[in-house]
Amino acid sequence: MKFIQNIFDATRPAVTTGKLKPLYPLHNALETMMFVPDHNAHSGAHVRDAIDLKRTMVTVIFALVPALLFGIFNGGYQHYKALGLLNEAMGWGQFFTLDNFIFGAWKIVPMIAVTYMAGLGVEIYFAGINKHPVNEGFLVSGLLIPMTMPIDMPLWMVAISTIFAVLIGKEVFGGTGMNILNPALTARAFAFFAYPSFMSGDKVWVNTSVEAGQSVVDGFSGATALGQYATTGSTSFGAWDAFLGLIPGSIGETSTLLIVLGGIYLIATGIGSWKIMLGSTLGAVAMGLLFNWAAPHMITESQQQFMSIPFYYHLVFGSWAFATVFMATDPVSAAHTERGKWIYGFLVGFLGIMIRVFNPAYPEGMMLAILFMNVMAPMIDHYVVNANIQKRLKRVKA
Repeated sequence: MKFIQNIFDATRPAVTTGKLKPLYPLHNALETMMFVPDHNAHSGAHVRDAIDLKRTMVTVIFALVPALLFGIFNGGYQHYKALGLLNEAMGWGQFFTLDNFIFGAWKIVPMIAVTYMAGLGVEIYFAGINKHPVNEGFLVSGLLIPMTMPIDMPLWMVAISTIFAVLIGKEVFGGTGMNILNPALTARAFAFFAYPSFMSGDKVWVNTSVEAGQSVVDGFSGATALGQYATTGSTSFGAWDAFLGLIPGSIGETSTLLIVLGGIYLIATGIGSWKIMLGSTLGAVAMGLLFNWAAPHMITESQQQFMSIPFYYHLVFGSWAFATVFMATDPVSAAHTERGKWIYGFLVGFLGIMIRVFNPAYPEGMMLAILFMNVMAPMIDHYVVNANIQKRLKRVKA
């Protein structure tokens, strides 16, 4: 590694003062990707102390890796299950196999590579124009974006969604630390509304491509648990299956168990806000219990079915867990005051389940709930701070 560091040291003068100065952002991005930077973050809404942004981002990546690896195995598992090539009596022995991993990696790794190339390309371009180093904020976004996508999402759609998220969702606001919307969710929202047939329905969550002599199992449905509830009022997946992750869904959202472990790691390292996570849990449980109470009073059978989902199912089905742990806690776009984090988190969970149930045609509401609360977060912080000021003024007068 010393040899590589010497190369960076020897070429640095050429990109800082010489004719190759426009290449400094690229040089700096590559160097900080491989070595600890010699400077701290000094601006941005998320900065509350002297902090090494690169190490913060790497910590989040460590928390994401277990869910990502599980998603790779699950991609292959769901594919071979659809083709009837698994002996399900073997249980987990049919899950952690080399075939499952190779198939999942063949589909998912290119998505990750395309995301990083597209996103970092935009960031390096703007860093060159604005004459500042490349920030490390996209290290996490570049992994989150593909993990929120279906396994068969075309690579060019992933690239366009990523470019839109970085360009419109972040750079127009001033870059890392200045954005008001979560970049990864901005990419997913763009993909959902621009290419809805590739982001919803029963045929996008499981790869069912066949070769000679193969065929999909009769009666197979690639619908997610929430998709099944939205159409039939029931699901073939149990809460335990969803907690472990043996269900169709976006690449990184299926295993609630590994997502929770990632959340515990983020809380232990001080990166993720436990107040936002717990607040979202309380909001989701409150909304779920409210729907369970109201279900018998609904007029139509479809309303009763979807509102009768046991409240704890909402915590393991869909993207609630993944969105709560890795999206809602984004230090830039979330609330920053301590009381504001409780309010913000509660409303994320509350609105996410509300959208999920009230709109069966779109049985996943966490994306819209978090993006809406991203916009509301500054207002929440404003009123929390103003309320504290008013209390202090009253004490002074007293």
